[in-house]
Amino acid sequence: MENILFDFISKYMPLSDEEKQVIIDLDIFSIVKKGTILLKEGQMSNKSFFVLKGCLRIYYIIDGEEKTTAFYTEMEGISPHCAINKKPSDYYISCVEDSIIVASDTEMETTGFEKFPRFETLCRIMSEQLLAKSQMIFDEYKTSTPEQRYLNLLKTRPDLLQRVPQYQLASFLGITPQSLSRLRARIVDKRTE
Repeated sequence: MENILFDFISKYMPLSDEEKQVIIDLDIFSIVKKGTILLKEGQMSNKSFFVLKGCLRIYYIIDGEEKTTAFYTEMEGISPHCAINKKPSDYYISCVEDSIIVASDTEMETTGFEKFPRFETLCRIMSEQLLAKSQMIFDEYKTSTPEQRYLNLLKTRPDLLQRVPQYQLASFLGITPQSLSRLRARIVDKRTE
């Protein structure tokens, strides 16, 4: 498990054997089963998650209905708002698939940053990239139709179509599962014309 993380980090900076051992000693790797809820609405948590393998989903429950806002797959990280603002979570994080994750808390991160300051630089770079990506996704969602969102998903994240249940995908796109079925049929019809 740790080699997957080390390979990812090496794209940003090489790790010494001592740094690798510190990461291993933190005991941050977890195997979690599909359906596991990592964070619940109203729960306090100081944990952040990084997906080595699998798929995590953020969703809200509004009027008894799940509203999916994000999927996180391999080499993507989530720092829940509650870990930062020290308030109860507004949403849920669950495993869409059996997953291998890194789960760290703020105390671990602080200790790691003190011991190896360049880890903080790495986290800053990754946070900036995540923020830019999130802004682009938000802007695309706000300025596009459901069909455009679906076509963009086909282009940018086609793996989700195979990995995620249709009702979660529909919720992510802001439509009902029935509308998603009609949308898919319409797109297939356009391509066969």
